[in-house]
Amino acid sequence: MNSLKFIGGVLTTAFLATSVMAQDNLTKLQNMQRTDATFTRIDQSGDTADALRSILPHINLPDGFEVSLYAVVPNARSMAMAPQGTVLFVGTRKDKVWSVVDRDRNRIADEVKDFAPSITFDIPNGPCFSPDGFLYIAERNRVLVFPAAEFFFESPDIAVGEVVPQGGLIPVEEESFNHSARVCDIGPDGKLYISLGQPHNVQPVDKLELYDRIGIGGIIRMNTDGSDRQVYTRGVRNSVGQDFNPATGELWWTDNQVDGMGDDIPPGELNRQTEAGQHFGFPWTNARVEIPLYKDVSRPEGVTFVEPQLELTAHAADLGMRFYHDESFPARYHGGIFWAQHGSWNRTTPVGARVMFTALDADGNAVGAEVFADGWLNDSTGEYRGRPMDIEFLPDGSMLVSDDFAGAIWRIAYKASSE
Repeated sequence: MNSLKFIGGVLTTAFLATSVMAQDNLTKLQNMQRTDATFTRIDQSGDTADALRSILPHINLPDGFEVSLYAVVPNARSMAMAPQGTVLFVGTRKDKVWSVVDRDRNRIADEVKDFAPSITFDIPNGPCFSPDGFLYIAERNRVLVFPAAEFFFESPDIAVGEVVPQGGLIPVEEESFNHSARVCDIGPDGKLYISLGQPHNVQPVDKLELYDRIGIGGIIRMNTDGSDRQVYTRGVRNSVGQDFNPATGELWWTDNQVDGMGDDIPPGELNRQTEAGQHFGFPWTNARVEIPLYKDVSRPEGVTFVEPQLELTAHAADLGMRFYHDESFPARYHGGIFWAQHGSWNRTTPVGARVMFTALDADGNAVGAEVFADGWLNDSTGEYRGRPMDIEFLPDGSMLVSDDFAGAIWRIAYKASSE
């Protein structure tokens, strides 16, 4: 027997068996039946926690702020705090969603375990909550909803629904390992907004029509039951951070730029969207930099590209972002935007691995970009101590920063002077 065919057959059989089991568990949960799933728990003490705390002295913050280790969370990516503040849900680019709980409210997590372990997730990067407490999780090619996640996360078996079934976000043949980390938000209109990064460095010209129609390389919106899907945003390369301005209801988002054009171009982007259907330039431009592959390709007729609010450090990988609408930080931060720079991977001199901030002016425009927290990048060696990925806030207004490289969630709090 041909050994390659034999091995391939075994792998195919194993994959199909896993897929059938995963669907069987999903069906059981939808019918309120139990499974035999068990939790994976992450130790919050010992050598790993001690090693993470050794990073803390390297992190630089404005006067009056302090940083601490909130939780040990492997591969921690996008975060969503439950509406009543009882539990934090953390997505990954792997196959787990984590629940993080601080039961005694001392601002250090007591328990970290996987959420809904009876479900086989596929890059469940994007958790988000509706105001009435429904948890949505955007995967590579599926969207699930958990109606009571905040109060039933203690069980491995939990009620679940499919907003978008497997294979329904994008055509299966467009699935990729690249740019497949989705983020989601519930907008002021009550609709679900989901980013769909296009999987190429620059998509082939023959993909333009398909991607435009489906919303790949954009942000789509739909009702929370999956109906009335629309392409809300066009001209995006790969956005992995979005939030609505609570003062205006406008959608803001970060975007990552084309690789291979040099260390300092194109710039990263922080974008402001004021109405549905706006086009932000890609793949013809990143910010104001033209993309060579599309130099001779006709631009969409009658469309004016919206330029970014801010052009950011090239290749710093601007990802998760949040508006600050709490009160524990000084007044200068109120109403502004914090976002995470994950850090460069293909730049001669590494940059990023920090938390950034911009204030907004009276017209709602971004006013400059400043470093709020850094030190996760060792400037002397170019090595990463950590790589910030997303921003979220605790009910007390302190900031959480996820870090998928270190496997941690950091907490940044303001301590007013006693003088």
